[in-house]
Amino acid sequence: MTAPIRLQVQGLQVCLAGTKTDVVSEVDFEVAPGEVLGLVGESGSGKTTVALALLGYARRGLRITGGQVLVDGQEILGIPERELPALRGRQVAYVPQEPAAALNPVRRVGKQVAEVLRVHEGRGSQDGDVAGRVREVLSAVDLPTDPAFLRRFPHQLSGGQQQRIVIAMAFACRPGVIVFDEPTTGLDVTTQRHFLELIAELCATSGVAAVYVSHDLAVVGQVAKTVAVMYAGRIVELGPTAAVFETPRHPYTRLLMRAVPSLDKAEVMEGIEGLPPRPASRPAGCSFAARCPDVGPECLSHPPATVDISESHRVRCVRVRRDVHGAGGRQAVQLLNASEARAAVLEVKGLRASFGSNEVLHDIGFTLPEDTCVAVVGESGSGKTTLARCIIGMHTNWLGSIRYEGDELPHGARQRGKDVLKRIQYVFQDPYTALNPRKTVGQLVAQPIGHFYALSRAEVDARVVKVLENVSLSADFLNRYPDQLSGGERQRAAIARALAAEPDLLVCDEVSSALDVSVQATIIELLRRLQAEHRLAMLFITHNLALVRGIAQSVIVLSQGQVVEEGPVEEVFERPRDPYTIRLMSDAPRLSAAATGSGQTPTAPAGRAEEG
Repeated sequence: MTAPIRLQVQGLQVCLAGTKTDVVSEVDFEVAPGEVLGLVGESGSGKTTVALALLGYARRGLRITGGQVLVDGQEILGIPERELPALRGRQVAYVPQEPAAALNPVRRVGKQVAEVLRVHEGRGSQDGDVAGRVREVLSAVDLPTDPAFLRRFPHQLSGGQQQRIVIAMAFACRPGVIVFDEPTTGLDVTTQRHFLELIAELCATSGVAAVYVSHDLAVVGQVAKTVAVMYAGRIVELGPTAAVFETPRHPYTRLLMRAVPSLDKAEVMEGIEGLPPRPASRPAGCSFAARCPDVGPECLSHPPATVDISESHRVRCVRVRRDVHGAGGRQAVQLLNASEARAAVLEVKGLRASFGSNEVLHDIGFTLPEDTCVAVVGESGSGKTTLARCIIGMHTNWLGSIRYEGDELPHGARQRGKDVLKRIQYVFQDPYTALNPRKTVGQLVAQPIGHFYALSRAEVDARVVKVLENVSLSADFLNRYPDQLSGGERQRAAIARALAAEPDLLVCDEVSSALDVSVQATIIELLRRLQAEHRLAMLFITHNLALVRGIAQSVIVLSQGQVVEEGPVEEVFERPRDPYTIRLMSDAPRLSAAATGSGQTPTAPAGRAEEG
């Protein structure tokens, strides 16, 4: 018997407003009750545009121009604009990437969940069913239901709790379809694992058809039964997750998989050369042709048609039957041996850091040798960023010893000499907020050069161009502003600014957490190359354990402000001893598990730890 279809998308097309230029076109897929479809691809591939169209919504400057979106047989796109707000939340719900931006900061969380029921189900404020349903959905997402918790404001909850509130609001009215738009981006592996289990369980038990948008293929492999790979506004491959990941048929899918870091061995991550074409400048033939390693003459003249590999697996590629190889092996990374004796660039002993009277780092000690990279990993709230801020002088409330090349560092950056400030540089997590939007890339990179060196204008300009070329940005970027760059280009500009001072120690704080998998691979390989060429010592802070394998010699595992395990990366990852490290390694998503079908999240997980 054929399974029922809860969500059906046919021929969806979204165009630039007032034009016939399509941003998304020819999008077709189906999702059955209780199943999750993963929507993956690089930034700008059209994932979020498709996700929003499922709610009958298009962002400013876009217009839905064709196709159908059917939820339980009801056409969504044909509903009058004035009736759509009543549908959103009741029949189709949406979980955004950033829960803090989705919650009203001045309303208590219990009232925000209740508001969904009152708006969409017409229940009065005195309806006792509202309070009961609020407690029911909060309990379903493993949140407390006592009055004290219901009276909290969003800022009094952890990031994980905020996301659970948003998920509870999405499930409150029992919708047929829920769209998850990058809901775990920026979360540590343990919190992420809990959310994926939660999503899979709720969808299975409530019969919801879910669309999970993400750039993280390993995460999608844990939660989605089916995966759709998007490129330049079209689905280029769609099929069962295990089949697509085990034997990717489209060249783009294979290249995406080669960019995913491996948790099991140190391999070179391969970013995809070039950029996707903009909607108005797509070629007559295949949109991927300019970046495709398998391109042929037949790819350049006409857009490729869809080829059915099987009843459930289809690919948009004219050469699909000629090349059916998997993702293939990658080159091993050659890193310096962590056990070799080297002079210490940074020594931390007995470090205790506090916020007010609350101590958040407890007796931290480690050594960072020259020419090496030490990674710091742990859950959110473990103290990773506080440790980094103490080292660079942005957090001053600490006790203990931080020595740089044998000399004790003052607590605050303002008390440190210019030479120390020049030699220790920091790359922030979010390059957009770290770069002054009113200055050009050239001005941003020139600023530290002018501050630390007495050079002429011509010498500064020459050094700026050299630094940009070092991070694979041409002189064409000199006069561009941060908002004119892609996410990967912004992060390269931020790295260039840090390197302009010619530091000996580079502190990288979650520098790839918001980047898609291909750009992330390019940035990590760039940092690894720069570290080797400039003989940098690097402190690499991340919650993505797989990245550590290919860039660091040693790793420090933090839990609740304490070092619970440290040592060479290979030893800690392959033979973890502390229960916390063992759990981290178990929770980390593996693309290899998704490819064999063993990575699917269980629909009835045993128990979950509740984060702060």
